[in-house]
Amino acid sequence: MTVDDLMLDSEDRMEKAIEILKKNLSGIRTGRANPGLVDSVRVDVYGSPTPLKQIASVGVPEPAQILIRPYDVGTIKDIEKAIVASDLGFNPQSDGRVIRINIPALSTDVRKKMVARIKELAEEARVSIRNIRRDGNKAAEAAEKNKEISEDIRNDLKEQIQELTKKFEDKVNEMAKARESEVMED
Repeated sequence: MTVDDLMLDSEDRMEKAIEILKKNLSGIRTGRANPGLVDSVRVDVYGSPTPLKQIASVGVPEPAQILIRPYDVGTIKDIEKAIVASDLGFNPQSDGRVIRINIPALSTDVRKKMVARIKELAEEARVSIRNIRRDGNKAAEAAEKNKEISEDIRNDLKEQIQELTKKFEDKVNEMAKARESEVMED
């Protein structure tokens, strides 16, 4: 593996860790409605569990409400059941054509729990990034041991990987901080 390949591999893997964190953070409730809150809901229709986004459009007409419009009105009861069973704590209301979910305001205790969860997710992402750094450093040492690169190049490579790690850890910290402030604002 060349030096460039090793750096590209490390960067790609760190980008994926950031994407996973972004996806996980989008599922955390803030005081506002967000279509991402129901992304994890799977509905038993047509004989298999199907992601909600594939059988309905999800919108946010008001800051405290999610509106779900099924593409097939016949699936509305199944969607309601799936939302109730999802343990998201939502109470869907249907008028036969659309489902409305009113997002209740968050209590201080719930907000603190959400901030704690954000911190856990951020730490998981940082650990993942550090593991990628460790793998990159091992690959650099192996390349030097196999006489593919010199000791100086190995040291430069380790330095570059460390800089990359720092850059991505900073991204994680920024994302977590931004999400924490969203959760804590009223």
